[in-house]
Amino acid sequence: MSEMKLTEQKCRPCEGLADKLSPELIQTYLGQIEGWRLAPGAKIVKEYVLADFAAALKFVNAIGATAEAEGHHPDLSISYDKVAVSLWTHALNGLSVNDFILAAKIDKLFQPSL
Repeated sequence: MSEMKLTEQKCRPCEGLADKLSPELIQTYLGQIEGWRLAPGAKIVKEYVLADFAAALKFVNAIGATAEAEGHHPDLSISYDKVAVSLWTHALNGLSVNDFILAAKIDKLFQPSL
């Protein structure tokens, strides 16, 4: 595991990833991203609450731009003032470091007062 902060890392192409993360590494990475939890299906999930629909939509668009830049894409759900994010590495059918990198970058984007 790298000493570099997750927000300073770049997602790697899924083809270059060896295996999904071990349960121990998953717990280590979860300790670095506040409010995310492990969900069924080997996913990490988090819900963000914003001021209103416009703020939620703006946040989703920022997530989309970051996801495109990283080449790693979450499942997103928007409901008026809430945005739910679900991450896992489809190619591995499990979690990789990419999921935690993107989670940390999404957290950095979040501004509840938008």
